[in-house]
Amino acid sequence: MKEAKSQQNIPKLSGNARTVLEKRYLRRDKEGKILEAPEDMFRRVAKAIAAADRNFDASADIESDAEKFYQMMINFEFLPNSPTLMNAGRELGQLSACFVLPVGDSMDEIFDAVKYTALIHKSGGGTGFSFSRLRPANDVVMSTTGISSGPISFMRVFDIATETIKQGGTRRGANMGILRVDHPDIMDFIMCKADQKQLNNFNISVGLTEAFMKAVEKDEDYNIVNPRNGEVAGTLNASKVFHRIVKQAWINGEPGIIFLDRLNNDNPTPHVGEIESTNPCGEQPLLPYESCNLGSINLGKMVEKGEIRWKRLKEVVKSAVLFLDNVIEVNSYPLPQIDEITKTNRKIGLGVMGWADMLIFLGIPYNAPEAIALGEKVMSFINDEGHAASRELAAKRGAFPNFIGSVFDKKGTGIIRNATVTTIAPTGTISIIANASSGVEPLFAVSFVRQVMDNNILVDVNPHFERIAKEQGFYSVELMQRIAEHGTVQDIAEVPEEIRKIFVTAHDITPEVHIEMQAAFQKYTDNAVSKTVNFPNDASIEDVEKVFRLAYKMDCKGVTIYRDGSRDMQVLSTGKKEEVAPPPIDEKKLIKRERPKALKGWTYQMQTGCGPLYVTVNEDKSGLFELFTTMGKAGGCAASQCEAIGRMVSLAWRSGVQARQVVKQLLGISCHAQSGFGDNKVLSCADAVAKAIQTHLKLSGVDADFDQKSFDRGACPECGGVVEHEGGCSVCRVCGYSECQ
Repeated sequence: MKEAKSQQNIPKLSGNARTVLEKRYLRRDKEGKILEAPEDMFRRVAKAIAAADRNFDASADIESDAEKFYQMMINFEFLPNSPTLMNAGRELGQLSACFVLPVGDSMDEIFDAVKYTALIHKSGGGTGFSFSRLRPANDVVMSTTGISSGPISFMRVFDIATETIKQGGTRRGANMGILRVDHPDIMDFIMCKADQKQLNNFNISVGLTEAFMKAVEKDEDYNIVNPRNGEVAGTLNASKVFHRIVKQAWINGEPGIIFLDRLNNDNPTPHVGEIESTNPCGEQPLLPYESCNLGSINLGKMVEKGEIRWKRLKEVVKSAVLFLDNVIEVNSYPLPQIDEITKTNRKIGLGVMGWADMLIFLGIPYNAPEAIALGEKVMSFINDEGHAASRELAAKRGAFPNFIGSVFDKKGTGIIRNATVTTIAPTGTISIIANASSGVEPLFAVSFVRQVMDNNILVDVNPHFERIAKEQGFYSVELMQRIAEHGTVQDIAEVPEEIRKIFVTAHDITPEVHIEMQAAFQKYTDNAVSKTVNFPNDASIEDVEKVFRLAYKMDCKGVTIYRDGSRDMQVLSTGKKEEVAPPPIDEKKLIKRERPKALKGWTYQMQTGCGPLYVTVNEDKSGLFELFTTMGKAGGCAASQCEAIGRMVSLAWRSGVQARQVVKQLLGISCHAQSGFGDNKVLSCADAVAKAIQTHLKLSGVDADFDQKSFDRGACPECGGVVEHEGGCSVCRVCGYSECQ
């Protein structure tokens, strides 16, 4: 009877949430037919996780915990990380989001790590690496009397392996690559993603040390050390290296920085090993082979009638800690080494989402001092209650096996079940399911416009803003569209001032406030905090440097920044001819250029999955004029579609559309028949046409060397929705696409 009653309590899903679940989470048969409803998924997960209770008590009432977990999830008070939702109670059974693998300084160790990476990505996880153990480029290799190719060359091997593994179509492979700032190859590492075609499956961060930061403050030199023998290999000026990091981050957001010594100062099990790296988004420091299971409490659900529901928050924290500890038990780990160290340290990462929603419900602006203070209070409460719940579990189930010799053991604070309890992770897709704001981020936008497949324009409005606008009588479709075009309500006079103060977005907030909020949550978080510091496009390099220094001063464990548009445009190199933008087009006066009798042109052979494609680009005196295609195989659908592409490109050029805009639209379009590998990979005939145009432009002296993944970060490559930058990752709030998960 209890089961039947609870089945009637089904989750209330937004349209976007239902889209994400149906596309990425719900079980399907071999033909792709969906086999479960959202409530079935939550029931499946709840039962699978509650079953772990029997590992400790054969007579445990697992139905009671299953019901508690189910209610917590369908009410969107708590959700676990994506792999748990996808795989709990299913054959794969891999429930962890993040792993760290060691990379040793030998061929055997390096390619073992590549193999392990493939297995983890196949199972749906992301991986972090430190490449700091690898000897530098051009260093001696004693076994062959040759020279080393260095860490960056091996990073490319990992990148290609990641590109190859598709993870069953549900999650993309993602990596974090870290190099210590005292490694001899550090300057090359800082620049390794300056070419945005390279290492697209990696986030990169420089591991900064306390010694380095002190040298920066004093403008002194510091030692670089060869990891092969531990000997000093030279010196670099700390200020110059720091400025190079800052400048490159300003250019395209990478590298980020991680304060390695701080990670190890908070390492609860230093007797087990040293922390070298983190997961792909940087919030989860882990020992080699360690994994962590994450979940987030929806703070927006913890407010009622303008007051925080502290009692319910405590209950959810306790249940969430039990849930995550159970995940460790029922998880199917991709490697035995991961199984062993995960179970002997039992790290969990309980975090939050809906922080911006909570502030809105309480009427507190995100950028107000009260918000910073409340952030500390809320996270302190969650951390304290989380540790209390872990200690309560330890009394029943025992401490984590590596407890003896741990920080907890030395402090004499009593046994605890989990070596770490709290983490602030990015909540990209699970926050869409919960219809909540992401992590501890501010709102990305109050309203935005998106184009759907039938070319209709839809206006998506923050539900809280829409509700208030209707209640207060200033709602209109026209106003919502104008807000979407402005990207903010701060300059919209129709919106009352008190509402404008509450609905601040990521770009209404100063970078300093972003860091202050990150520091507030970091103060009471065991692991680290995933947070993106947003900058306007016109921010200076000095602005970014100021934030990096502030993060160090305020005891953050790392920083990820994103300057608006920095990955949406190609930075032109000096000495290359820029494409001149045509004057604004008045459609009423638009005149198509007439074709002269004779034109000069060039033909490029492109290898596609449908055979060779010959692309001819013709120019008149004004520039690019027309494009023809010829398929190596006569006739067929591919040939007709290529002819259509050529006609449309020709019409666009003759009407004044820039070549770069044509490339932007065609580049990255994918089909089932692909050709080539690496930089020579052609995804489709449309992609081949774009690459042929690129080649032509480069030969003509125009720098058009960009690819779709790095160029068009403003729109989702799957649905065209708005992409948010979160914790070093890009996430679509419409369909759930993510670069990192």
